[in-house]
Amino acid sequence: MAKGNTITVFLECTESRKSDVPGVSRYAVKRNKKKHRNRLELMKYNKYLRKHTLHREVK
Repeated sequence: MAKGNTITVFLECTESRKSDVPGVSRYAVKRNKKKHRNRLELMKYNKYLRKHTLHREVK
């Protein structure tokens, strides 16, 4: 079988590192390698900060 175009990537909150609140918000999402070549950035909910924050793809 051929490999698929979708891969699982992890998104990590950019604001939780700066704050004093313990815990880091991470999400596992799938993305299409052919459609989205750049790193993924989404506004997701951070349960530790209790607000929507920018989450970026980590290596």
